[in-house]
Amino acid sequence: MYLKKIELGPFAANCYIIGCEDTKEAAVIDPGGNPSPVIELLKKDGYKVTSIINTHGHIDHIAGNEQLKAVTNAPICIHSADAGMLGNSRSNLSAFTGMPIKQVADRILEEGDIIKVGNIELEVLHTPGHTPGGICLKTEGLVFTGDTLFAGSIGRTDFPGGSYRQIIQSIKEKLLVLDGDTKVLPGHGPDSTIQVEKIFNPFLIG
Repeated sequence: MYLKKIELGPFAANCYIIGCEDTKEAAVIDPGGNPSPVIELLKKDGYKVTSIINTHGHIDHIAGNEQLKAVTNAPICIHSADAGMLGNSRSNLSAFTGMPIKQVADRILEEGDIIKVGNIELEVLHTPGHTPGGICLKTEGLVFTGDTLFAGSIGRTDFPGGSYRQIIQSIKEKLLVLDGDTKVLPGHGPDSTIQVEKIFNPFLIG
């Protein structure tokens, strides 16, 4: 498996590239800023992007979508409950930056959907709470958690559509049930594991 993490944009969001070494196909998860470093890395390593996946619809995870799509022609994928955020600059928070973003989804995702990246399968876990359509992406040995679960913390729930009750429920029912050795790859900050978060995350203890 080919796996790279690049921080993009002023909010230092983690953008991930996951690729199949057999087919040289790749998915880009959360291109939240100028994707030029991602495009350069993909070109250098010889990967073709087949999916652009947003874990949710906030600016710091979608800002590079259109530029990346223009270069790769890959579809933009997002959960149905957040799809409308792409075209609503207030909902995706870009209106407050002076650079409003309005986009359209190419593929609507739902719980249990599989996104194929060559021989790799990414399973969609619907994890509302940070946003109504927040998702995590599970594959063998790791899970991309967007702004649902961080190392030692959880996503904010004070934006429109956020719910503290929902995010805790999502984490406990969809993430903490995974194998403890599962690597957690969050939308911001360092990596972790499910077991570490079970034991030490102050929002999940008790």
